[in-house]
Amino acid sequence: MQQIELMAPAGNFESLQAALDNGADSVYFGVEQLNMRARATMNFTLDDLPEIAKRCNAKGVRTYLTLNTIIYDHDLSIVKTLLKKAKEVGLTAIIAMDQAVIASARELGLEVHISTQINVTNIETVKFYAMFADTMVLSRELSLRQVKKITEQIEKDQIKGPSGRLVEIEVFGHGALCMAVSGKCYMSLHSYNSSANRGACKQNCRKKYTVIDQETGFEMELDNEYIMSPKDLCTIDFLDQVADAGIKVLKIEGRGRAPEYVAKVIKCYRQALDSLYEGNYDKDKVITWMQELEKVYNRGFWSGYYLGQKLGEWSKIPGSSATQKKVYIGKGAHFFPKSNIGEFIIEAYDISIGDTILVTGPTTGAKEMKVTEMLVNDAKLSTAKKGDSVTIPLDFRIRLSDKLYKIVENKVEA
Repeated sequence: MQQIELMAPAGNFESLQAALDNGADSVYFGVEQLNMRARATMNFTLDDLPEIAKRCNAKGVRTYLTLNTIIYDHDLSIVKTLLKKAKEVGLTAIIAMDQAVIASARELGLEVHISTQINVTNIETVKFYAMFADTMVLSRELSLRQVKKITEQIEKDQIKGPSGRLVEIEVFGHGALCMAVSGKCYMSLHSYNSSANRGACKQNCRKKYTVIDQETGFEMELDNEYIMSPKDLCTIDFLDQVADAGIKVLKIEGRGRAPEYVAKVIKCYRQALDSLYEGNYDKDKVITWMQELEKVYNRGFWSGYYLGQKLGEWSKIPGSSATQKKVYIGKGAHFFPKSNIGEFIIEAYDISIGDTILVTGPTTGAKEMKVTEMLVNDAKLSTAKKGDSVTIPLDFRIRLSDKLYKIVENKVEA
């Protein structure tokens, strides 16, 4: 079986490090306002690009800068600045949908990947964009049968990109799905003058609505479902079929998600892909991976459009259906390298032996572990409370910027 590239989202350095630590082959990220997550609180700056490239190059991980929003004339100067910086620091490729970005990247000799926003749905479109790009993200609305037909035709017709290699096909494997065709939605623009196609979606489609008959005034709720809010895509339970479709890149959605989300999802899909290569991908492993994926942010899971199943997989609640959540406990205070012990200051709630903790930080990433022993104010105690200093044996280094959380069960209303 051919190797499939596992692409991870990164909205900040915590998530970037989580992706690197858990087996991502590549990462994609945006810079400030010109990406499809412009409203996210987590976004890199132009000055972050050298550090991103440094960390990824050290692990042999490919780097993709997303410049896939609608571009206006007043954006062109910053686009060129970003592209020049990407070239300067040695980023692998640019993910683009606007022809101005594609042309500018090609002029600089930057590899281009076609964004899902272009809606590539057939082989002739692949042939056209092969003049400019080596990798294409197919439209999310295609079935695996349609995807496979495209990958087979690429091989048959020897369709090559500017690099001289056969065009590679990328698909989304996990994460949020949008009601609109591959993200091209205008609801947020019309409602709030905040364009989804400029990365500023207000997600008003995720809310609950009542339908009113204007003639009679009759009101109804649609089966208590969020009719414009699909469940999240999950392919881990039919990843063998996804691989059989001939794809080269599996993309995980979630640049606005927390670092523990990136860590958990990338870890599961890394294990699943490795199991495919090793020939031991099976139902029992899938059950375990699904249980792990359910622990982090999700709106419930379905297979999207890939299997041609009956549609209508809508979320039942406005937010996450995650079975676990994190509770802030405290912050890093000191690390003792000789003994591999980390010291934390407890600022909220308590922590006890047997608890599962999560440590996040720009360099640390997202590390999860169970507390088996600890000292509280230099005494052997089973529980630490607010104001205490606690030391815990660790197999990783902590920093002053790190935050300590406790993982607890999350009760979700059905």
